[in-house]
Amino acid sequence: MKPDNNVDLDLQLIGMSCVNCAGKIEKTLNSMENVKATVNFATEKAHVQFPEGAIQADEIIKAIQNIGYQAFELNDQVSSEDLKQKAQEEYTKDLRHFVFALVLTLPFLFEMLAMLQTGHTEVMPRWLQWILATPVQFWLGWRFYRGAYYALKNKSANMDVLVALGTSMAYLLSVVVIVMNWAHSHVYFEASTAIITLILLGKLLESRAKGKTSEAVESLMRLQPQTAFLETAEGLKEVPISELKIDDVVLVKNGEAFPVDGVVVEGTSTVDEAMLTGESIPVTKKEGDHIFAATLNQEGALRVRAKSVGGKTQLAQIIKIVTAAQGSKAPIQKMADKISSIFVPVVVGISILTFIGTWLWTRDFSMAFVASVSVLVIACPCALGLATPTAVVVGIGKAAQLGILFRDAKALELAEKIDVLILDKTGTITEGKPQVMDVHAIRGTRGEVLKIAGALEKGSSHPLAHAVTESAKGLGDLAVQDFKSVVGEGVQGRIQNMNYYIGRSKWIAQRIAVEESFIRDMEDKGQTVVVLATDEHVLAYIGIADKIRETSRQAIADLKSRGVQVLMLTGDNEGAAKEIANQVGITDFKFHVGPSDKANIVLTQKRKKKRVAMVGDGINDAPALAMSDVSFSMSSGTDIAMESADVTLMHNDLRSVVQAMDLSALTLKKIKQNLFFAFIYNVFGIPLAALGMLNPVIAGAAMALSSVSVVTNSLLLKRKQLKS
Repeated sequence: MKPDNNVDLDLQLIGMSCVNCAGKIEKTLNSMENVKATVNFATEKAHVQFPEGAIQADEIIKAIQNIGYQAFELNDQVSSEDLKQKAQEEYTKDLRHFVFALVLTLPFLFEMLAMLQTGHTEVMPRWLQWILATPVQFWLGWRFYRGAYYALKNKSANMDVLVALGTSMAYLLSVVVIVMNWAHSHVYFEASTAIITLILLGKLLESRAKGKTSEAVESLMRLQPQTAFLETAEGLKEVPISELKIDDVVLVKNGEAFPVDGVVVEGTSTVDEAMLTGESIPVTKKEGDHIFAATLNQEGALRVRAKSVGGKTQLAQIIKIVTAAQGSKAPIQKMADKISSIFVPVVVGISILTFIGTWLWTRDFSMAFVASVSVLVIACPCALGLATPTAVVVGIGKAAQLGILFRDAKALELAEKIDVLILDKTGTITEGKPQVMDVHAIRGTRGEVLKIAGALEKGSSHPLAHAVTESAKGLGDLAVQDFKSVVGEGVQGRIQNMNYYIGRSKWIAQRIAVEESFIRDMEDKGQTVVVLATDEHVLAYIGIADKIRETSRQAIADLKSRGVQVLMLTGDNEGAAKEIANQVGITDFKFHVGPSDKANIVLTQKRKKKRVAMVGDGINDAPALAMSDVSFSMSSGTDIAMESADVTLMHNDLRSVVQAMDLSALTLKKIKQNLFFAFIYNVFGIPLAALGMLNPVIAGAAMALSSVSVVTNSLLLKRKQLKS
């Protein structure tokens, strides 16, 4: 969890040509005092974190501009449509440049075809070739010079350096041949123009493919309505949702999506919450019930008082989590980043050695020159840089569509490597909605003890406490003073000048003797027993049981079939724990487990060199969740549990853990495939170019298509069907 006084700044970046550019921006930002930044080349975004007041966003943006790139802040005022419009403008500009380059390059294509047919060395006059090649080299290819200038200025090297160096060598040598009137020497204008045109085409295709990787987040953004009917003194007024404030009352009609998170103040209707919960059956909503932005009102009109608006709604938080996760780096990317950082200087060195070696070996300047240029243009750090982030972006986006919210790429990578999965019982294996089954009143009537118990438990968020308060509804209210909650044990307070305690029998037994026979009888039925007592007497034994989620048994069977050891932990008694474990097929379980015990069990498993995952939903699970290698939280759980977890399961279904593992495995497989393709491409391409076996034009085409192939391979993840 980050400190409360830290500021998170998200930036959209413009002008990166390869992963080395992303690395330079990241290094520049991290060199600033108190700034921590990550830059994602695939999404072209930067996530920056710094202490409040330590620095201003404008200073960070200026630092990025000083090294040759553009950036603007992403916030609530920047909509998805704004981003799409900017992206479309950039794409249109790139398309226009490519068309101009293609028109100017086509005559060279005809010349190359004529040369193949007739064997004639030149068809077009050299002066015409010069005229056609110049605007391609210096107007349409200006982006490469600009990028190379800033890269070298900042003592780094990127793809622009390779392209600018290779094409400039071909162009300038051709100019020298014309000016010096070397009739028997070749000109290489067709190589420089074709290389630039093909790379522009590759960037165009790459940009289009990269745009598709973020479709999952865009689909989430589209769920949010753009306007709302606000109740004002003059009547209903349709306003943009950006103008809504907390406690505003909006009217949501049949068939409309809710614009805010809020509480129903009037009306009854059914609401489709499938986009949040995955449940296909609509939920009935009435006065006092909570609703969430982007869920769909299916029947009558509802008046809703806003409790969260704009970027504070649950949908907005989901989008924020997914976007941040897509921008994070997986551990496997470290290797690619290290190689990319030295890639361009190494390639330039190989190009120089190729020229010297070929010239010394063949005494043919032309052959040596072509080989060295081919080395420069065949090498492409882009494919290497895109290999991991594109797969991560698609994988996390697909997970979000399935209701699985990964907090970062590390969790996505590690999920499929789980050895031991630790499950909290209540709210995880069970529905977390326990009910009071038995009340053994020792002193007073059933109603009297439930009234006291309900008053005490109102201050607790534990599912067992909710069961008691539900049973006490309608029995009247009692004022509680000096309320105190002891995590994992129970609660206490003063009612009418008397101390009362309700909680686990062992906790109560530390103060006063309890009757074990009552407790054993209730536990044998699979019930959890809480004891209500004063400083002097036990007032009642309350038996509570929870219903098992329908999907838990199948999910646990699937996990065990994958070789995952499943361990159930619960603060309940042995009888209740054994009953639940037997029903879902768990053989390894521990009972009477407190919050610190859960954390210690996680550490014990980790000391055995096991990769441990934890699934929980309550405050008492937070320490164990924080210590796990990968932690899962049910969305029905507490905010603390969700903030401690690496993955939030929006469907409250253990099968989502299985899906998360499967998706992790598929994403990691794609990353490895992409890295293999990127490495193999360069491992074979550079030597072939150095040996003079690749024409610079073919090398340029291969370079342009390499990145597209990696992104396309990542996009295939979208088509994968996961077991539900």
